[in-house]
Amino acid sequence: MKKSHLLLPLLVLLLAIPQVFAQQDAEKVDFDYRLDASMLGYFAKNGARNPTLKASKGSTVRITIVNTELMTHDVALEKMGIKSKAVNEKGQSASITFKAEKSDTYYCTVPGHRAAGMVGKFEVVDGPITEAVVAGKLPTKDGQPLNLNFETGTLKDWTATGTAFNNPLYSTDPSPVHEKEMSIGFEGKHFLSSGGTANFQQIGTLTSVPFKVTQPYAAFSVSGGALQDTRVEIVRADTKKVIFHSTGQGRATLQPVVVDLRAHLNKNIFIRIIDNETGISQIPYIPNDKWAHINFDNFLFYPSRPDFPNELKQKDIIILPPLDPVINAGLSGTEAAKAMTLQKGFKINLAASEPEIVRPICFTIDWKGRLWVVEGHTYPVPAPEGQGRDRILIFEDTNGDGTLDSRKVFMENLNLVSGIELGMGGVWLGAAPYFMYVPLDAANDKPAGPPQILLDGWGTHDTHEVLNSFRWGPDGWLYGTHGVFTHSKVGKPGTPDDQRVKLNAGVWRYHPVTREFEVFAEGSSNPWGLDFNDYGHPFITACVIPHMYHMVQGGRFFRQAGKHFNPYIYDDITTIADHRHWLGERGPHAGNFRSGAAGGGHAHAGAMLYLGGSWPQEYRNKIFMNNINGARMNVDQLTRAGSGYVASHNKDFVIMNDSWSQWLNFKYDPSGSVFVIDWYDKNQCHSPNPDVHNKTMGRIFKITHENDKWVQVDLSKATDMELVNYQLHKNEWYVRQARAILQERGASQQVHEALKEILTKNPDVTRKLRALWTLHVTKGLTEKDLVALLANPSEYIRSWAIQLLAEDKSVSTETLKRFGTMAKTDASALVRLYLSSAMQRIEPSQRWEVVEALSQKVADKADHNLPQMVWYAAEPLATLDAKRFVQIAEKARLPKFLSYAIQRTGALNTSEAKGILKDLDVRLGKVPTKENQDNQALIAKILAPPAPVQDAHAGHGSH
Repeated sequence: MKKSHLLLPLLVLLLAIPQVFAQQDAEKVDFDYRLDASMLGYFAKNGARNPTLKASKGSTVRITIVNTELMTHDVALEKMGIKSKAVNEKGQSASITFKAEKSDTYYCTVPGHRAAGMVGKFEVVDGPITEAVVAGKLPTKDGQPLNLNFETGTLKDWTATGTAFNNPLYSTDPSPVHEKEMSIGFEGKHFLSSGGTANFQQIGTLTSVPFKVTQPYAAFSVSGGALQDTRVEIVRADTKKVIFHSTGQGRATLQPVVVDLRAHLNKNIFIRIIDNETGISQIPYIPNDKWAHINFDNFLFYPSRPDFPNELKQKDIIILPPLDPVINAGLSGTEAAKAMTLQKGFKINLAASEPEIVRPICFTIDWKGRLWVVEGHTYPVPAPEGQGRDRILIFEDTNGDGTLDSRKVFMENLNLVSGIELGMGGVWLGAAPYFMYVPLDAANDKPAGPPQILLDGWGTHDTHEVLNSFRWGPDGWLYGTHGVFTHSKVGKPGTPDDQRVKLNAGVWRYHPVTREFEVFAEGSSNPWGLDFNDYGHPFITACVIPHMYHMVQGGRFFRQAGKHFNPYIYDDITTIADHRHWLGERGPHAGNFRSGAAGGGHAHAGAMLYLGGSWPQEYRNKIFMNNINGARMNVDQLTRAGSGYVASHNKDFVIMNDSWSQWLNFKYDPSGSVFVIDWYDKNQCHSPNPDVHNKTMGRIFKITHENDKWVQVDLSKATDMELVNYQLHKNEWYVRQARAILQERGASQQVHEALKEILTKNPDVTRKLRALWTLHVTKGLTEKDLVALLANPSEYIRSWAIQLLAEDKSVSTETLKRFGTMAKTDASALVRLYLSSAMQRIEPSQRWEVVEALSQKVADKADHNLPQMVWYAAEPLATLDAKRFVQIAEKARLPKFLSYAIQRTGALNTSEAKGILKDLDVRLGKVPTKENQDNQALIAKILAPPAPVQDAHAGHGSH
């Protein structure tokens, strides 16, 4: 930097000061902002991330974005409701032009992008848009200024090691070691770089001489890689302790970083610039990281904290760990299988590959052990009606060699199929906007008629978040999942809009006999995996947000984005995982391809609770999921805790060693082996651009343990009693298939008697549960039977009896009385969880006794689910009797229950409700605890009169 700039105050325009110009063929633009757009945020020319854009009131403003990646972006103003066209390709630009009337928020409307960080402020101001910056001063030693800005053109006062700083000083912009379009933006004659984008492979360290801290603040300019091993450190000379460090943020433009040195005044420090990152990628389709370098300039002291318009703040930097060592890409199916690393005793072989199978998006296994696989040729863009290209294939291994040597086409010309299951005489398909049933001619493996549209209104806003992951639940309902950025309004064809079921994240279910549809639980992100454990408890795997959820009927779970449909939820249920599978300091996107040590990254697909019977016992009831970015299959151990579970990370089960692998789902077969479908593709992220995805590849693999023994079966030929006996099989495949067949056939009295024998006498509670579920789906249980089970010694049996009694959304007086007693006396948190679910299914007027008892359970204060679940059951009671509702809340012992009740009562916005809150305020004031004082403050806020609306002309008379 020029020395004349060191001592004089600087007056600088706010970041990216807009150019003022008049267009010849358009209206005059007063403020013209240009921002680079990426998933990391919007960036101004001077490097600022999501800068605050300012303009004078009434001026004309244009915001232009330039796409910096192969991904869809746009820019919109929240309050004004305007947005630009979308840009999909790198280098494309789009803009919005508007009058600056009021401050607003600009953001990207593409689902997930705002949550990922593409959002900033637009501010309307009066007066000139300028800011003053305090002058800085070079540190000195022995009375002489140190060469910390490199204006000597040498490395005087510095010591270098390694090769990165052999010739590190540059004096042109763009520099000879950076790409031509990159602007460094340095001041003075020189800046320093450890290699730029040309020589990024070099590593080394540059260390300054020690010097005394003579002022409370410092700042320096930095840019380059946001990597752990490319950084600037400030080090105490006496203790050698690093007191501050900063990387760049993955851009070329130098930005100032402010350092608070008040705690180190009059102590000696030194600067250490580190580049220990070569940037060399071991992932074939991930290029070398040219940002594996660091640029530096201009360390100065300041008497007060300087305010830079383009300050690089640590919270805006996404620090990236080293790249994962994934050594293969683009392998043949045979080579891909050979390249994988498995646990001892296991092997994997290629069962089918392209061209026999292409783009396998979902699959199921039938009663013969055959695979029904959907080829998703239409994805990611729905075809016009009648022009779908998806098809369903039937694969079979006829000789036990692990190869699917038989292949049939069941059905073609389907559109955007994302889910499939078999049962009840047909094929169930999710093909947004439809949920369909195809009657089956099982003898000929052909459709017995055209598809029947059972439900419509499924959204296609984000086509990798449509209905998916179909599984038969133990209760005879068909379950599935749905993503957060697709907005569905589901109903039977012809259902009026106001009678449809809204859904945009969570688990849903459909009953094949009653044809009822309902949301089982709300929340999560983009789940693409669902399965049930030995006790019939459902679990899903999620993307971007923490990955594991125990889904509870009626639960509202953490959402990636958006709000719950019920505005009185106030808080939701979080992940059960005690870990995460990504690294980095700024969420999951920071960990893509850089999270091998943590299990791989944020993108999970598939869910399988292994209950196949032949693998070692240690794998039973563990949940398997594929980690797409990590190219590995993760395994979580599920451990009961309170009313639910904790999911802990186990050793990864399979390492694919192939960055193109994309396992979407996996299921065990009659032999206990596991089949896997692999959407094999170079691109691992969803894109609405169909050309981003490979259209010619796909694989099916089979994982076997040395204990597995291949079998040929056809359960459709089994007798009813044989199907009953299959409920005792150690392989859950037989259990589920047999139960589904019995549900379809409708059971006899003999079947019911045999199942009740298992329920009564079998010592294993999981076998008792299987009998209970099969009795339920075959209509073999009366209310009397279920009420009797409420006294069963097993908490699992009692819990399921509660759920089945509330199945029809109404319970008898006797049953309700038993529920009330259980809420007060049952020792099981799991039972209380099921009671809280059941209460949400019955009329609010019947909930009082149970809710009151559950809310007073001190033992559940720290439970993962119950404080929220009891509230979800309680909140509608406010509309029935607000006074009684608040009285119950006063006695509640669950955390936040009273504060929730205060908010819910206030939301009634009636004079009666306000009077109830005033009386409560008086009672709380008599016991001045911290909690009561907080609740009083909440009441005061609710009861505070709205601020008067000021006349727009008031106070301007003197002007």
